[in-house]
Amino acid sequence: MVSGNSAIRGSRVGAGPMGEQDHGVHADRVAVSYWDAKGNETIRYFAANLPEDEIPDVIDSPSTGLPAGRDRENPPALAKTEPYKTHLAYVKERRSEEEAAALLEEALEQLRARRGTAKND
Repeated sequence: MVSGNSAIRGSRVGAGPMGEQDHGVHADRVAVSYWDAKGNETIRYFAANLPEDEIPDVIDSPSTGLPAGRDRENPPALAKTEPYKTHLAYVKERRSEEEAAALLEEALEQLRARRGTAKND
């Protein structure tokens, strides 16, 4: 038996007429505009009863990744980022050259002892 086309295919039972907008109550909200250094505007919506000090002053612009602020004339500048540091760079910050040489020699001695190739002075 071949099933016929149904007029309500893909609809929920009791969904009501298409385009019905009374599906719940929308909370009051306030639109806040943010601008980045390239002049792009981003609008974020916040609850109308949210205290002003809880609305962020700076966000990341979704279009450019730059920081965006609420002052159109003075958008925030991109903070200078630290260059990526390797593990070795962090170790060098914590150790002097003498400490590094002593640790390296100790590690080599342990390795040689495990392999049975230790120096016999």
